Amino acid sequence: MSFIILDRDGVINQDSDDYIKSADEWIPIPGSLEAIATLNRAGYQVLIVTNQSGIARGLFDLETLNQMHEKFVNELAAVGGYVEEIFFCPHQPSDYCECRKPKPGMLHQIQKKYDIDLKKTFFIGDNLCDRQLAQAVGCQPILVLTGKGQRTLQNHPELAIDLHFPDLSAAVTFILEREKPC
Repeated sequence: MSFIILDRDGVINQDSDDYIKSADEWIPIPGSLEAIATLNRAGYQVLIVTNQSGIARGLFDLETLNQMHEKFVNELAAVGGYVEEIFFCPHQPSDYCECRKPKPGMLHQIQKKYDIDLKKTFFIGDNLCDRQLAQAVGCQPILVLTGKGQRTLQNHPELAIDLHFPDLSAAVTFILEREKPC
């Protein structure tokens, strides 16, 4: 079975520079949940990798994060989709942990648990740290221009040579077209 790894904020749901701090603030980007369901129907297992430093900053607690993820999973199920697992880092940058993107800790956990070949795996994100993480472990990075993606591309024009798409739906369409048998 093939895997796809996704960032959360800005890829699946709306992002905010003030953080997503509650289930009410967790709002899916139009088409993102359907895109994940499309991946599932095509045989892909979807894993989520997300920095959630709002926990360490005291903006929300683990229970609130679980409520956000429960909302996500329920709304995703309503359109026929699912995720295998959500990996998150609760630390802030000053903690210098190994799990905070762009460090590879969460992807090493995924690789160990799911025994996947990261070099054959797409990592879809909206931020420079997502690309840096994908490159660090050999994943194939895709940038979406939702969330912080447009700003990331403007601030780092060298990323224009990478695969980039307007949103998750367009990225999924590309992946599925590319994977069609000849």
